[in-house]
Amino acid sequence: MELRHLRYFVAVAEECHFGRAAERLHMAQPPLSQQIRQLEKELGVSLLHRTTRKVSLTLAGERYLERARAILAEVDRAGLEAARVDAGEVGRVSIGFIGSATYALLPTLARRLRETFPEIEFDFTGEMLTPRQVTALLDGSIDIALMRTPVQEEEIDVRVVRREPLVVALPENHPLAARESIRVAELKDEPFITYPSEHRSLLHDAVLSAAQRAGFQPRRAAQVGETSTMVVFVAAGLGVAVVPEPVAALQLPGVVFKPLTGAGSVELAIGRHAGRRTSVVDRVADRLVELLEE
Repeated sequence: MELRHLRYFVAVAEECHFGRAAERLHMAQPPLSQQIRQLEKELGVSLLHRTTRKVSLTLAGERYLERARAILAEVDRAGLEAARVDAGEVGRVSIGFIGSATYALLPTLARRLRETFPEIEFDFTGEMLTPRQVTALLDGSIDIALMRTPVQEEEIDVRVVRREPLVVALPENHPLAARESIRVAELKDEPFITYPSEHRSLLHDAVLSAAQRAGFQPRRAAQVGETSTMVVFVAAGLGVAVVPEPVAALQLPGVVFKPLTGAGSVELAIGRHAGRRTSVVDRVADRLVELLEE
């Protein structure tokens, strides 16, 4: 039995006439009659009462018609869903965010993505250092990463979407907190709260480079993996932290953020695995580029 047998039977059952059913199916009547008889033979039951004037359904045919219609409807729905998946209209996408993007961008981006793609299921993971994001892209744990550059792995496609200036987070009672801007060299004697160096945080390297250009080696007070914890430590008076400007969205009591002259900036990029790109991932990534470049 093939799907075409079901379609033939439904046409005959609905038309109650082989000639009209054949016209509807764009085929000759004799082959249609032959196919219906073959179907009945395979089932071992009569589906139709045939006379010279009309065709009607047997009781078995009435029940079979219900099932055949349901099966064909499911097949059509399956085809439509496959086409929508292929077009990137439905599916599941996992996105990983670096710490500074978790608080400044994740809430807005999550809302805008769900507005644009209501039938795509999203998984969002925040506070991911770039090396961890690279690993997750390589093993398929995430599909898209909002990450820092540079990324050395050739398998990862990277598109830079913006540059973010570095600022300094200070305890609100710090002597420099009243200043409108601060030079990197003025932080020479400050204890620094940084991202872990052993995980090769790209932001850690950017901060270290900025300090070295200003002529000093940062004195480390603590290393933490989460941006929110870093800012909490600043509020507690344990030291200062140099972070991308979007971290200022974390308006915690006891912390002020100031522009940092001479610190430079870091790049925010969208990363995807070059060999694991799909229509749905590409559509979401393209929308993220639009939102971040606005």
